[in-house]
This record gives sequence, structure tokens and C-alpha cells, in this order.
Amino acid sequence: MKRRSPVVRSTALSVLPWIALSALAAASLGCRGETSRETPIIPLRNMYDQPRYNMQETNDLFDDHRNMRTPPPGTVSREMEVDEAIGKGRLEDGSGYVLAIPQAVVDRSGGMDALVKRGQDRFGIYCTPCHDGTGSGDGMVVRHGMLKPPTFHQDRIRHLPDGQIFATISNGVRTMPAYGPQIPVADRWAIVSYVRALELSQERIAAETKP
Repeated sequence: MKRRSPVVRSTALSVLPWIALSALAAASLGCRGETSRETPIIPLRNMYDQPRYNMQETNDLFDDHRNMRTPPPGTVSREMEVDEAIGKGRLEDGSGYVLAIPQAVVDRSGGMDALVKRGQDRFGIYCTPCHDGTGSGDGMVVRHGMLKPPTFHQDRIRHLPDGQIFATISNGVRTMPAYGPQIPVADRWAIVSYVRALELSQERIAAETKP
């Protein structure tokens, strides 16, 4: 059996620390999420720190110096519902509210059952804190001092057009805030469908328990 010479052995031992340091450096470079106190290196400064304008700020690029521009005539946002009956809950001639949930909304949702189920989910998120789970108006925030909203289980609200309930959700009324910017159109109609389902269920319960 041959033995390594002392020179070869000492050379191998001297190289081992450098191999270990190299492996450690490679491992540290591969780590993610570590913080550093060093100044970040930004190759394209203009992409990192872009010029911007605030709302209502002047802008010298335009003759009128207005930064907030009026959209060109006929412009429609991608999120806008162009059908008045669906987007606002009103009749085409503006004379009143649609009486029932537009059929197009029901079809888009996959049927009335799917719409009501979605409405139950959204109602639990946005409406239950004030109106409680049954729509009686005894939600948690009411118990903590907020003005009690009207119950859904009264003839006045039962006979409101569906479009008016949709508009109330969209625009708010009295102490109720407007949820139009927060809840999509389809979900607002879904909530309307669930409110109607709550009214029917509570009316049936009241009839069954009536002496």
C-alpha cells in the first residue's frame, strides 16, 4: 500500500479551508429573504424612481395645466356595466327601478340557486355586522351602539323593487355607506337575491309559529 508524501498531504489540508469558504459563500448567495444594510444596486434608476403627478396637481404638458384629464367622449371603463338595468337597477327610460333581478344577471351566475348561494356568502361578509344573519337589524355593531337599521321583514321593504334594494347597496342610505365601489355589480345582485330568500324564509317561520 502506497503512502502519500507529506508534501501532498499538507497541500490538501491547506486547500480544504478555501473549499469550505467557497461553499459557504455560494450557499449565502443562494439564500432569499435576508435583509442587508448595504445600499441597493439599481442598474436603471429611472425605472426605480419614476416621475409622477398627484391628484389636482398642475401639469405643464397640457395647455390647461390640468393633471387630471377628462376621458374622451364615449369612453367606457372595462369594469363599467353599460346596461342601466344591471349597472344601476333602473329602467331604461329612467322612470323607476327594475322590479326583479335582470335575467341576464341570473344567467351569468349560473342560475338562481348559484346566485343565492353567492349572495349568502357576500351577505355574511358585508351585511351581517349591521343586519345580523336573519336581516332583523340586530347585528354586532348595533349591539355596540350603532343606530339600528330597519328589519327586512316588514311590508315596506318586502314590496320594494329589487332594483331599489340594489341601488341602496350601491349608493347607501342614511347611516348605511355606499358599497358600490367595494362590491362588484354581480355580487350586489347576489345579495339582493339572498335578501329576498331571507324574507321568504322568515315569513314562513313566522307563519308556522303563529298561534
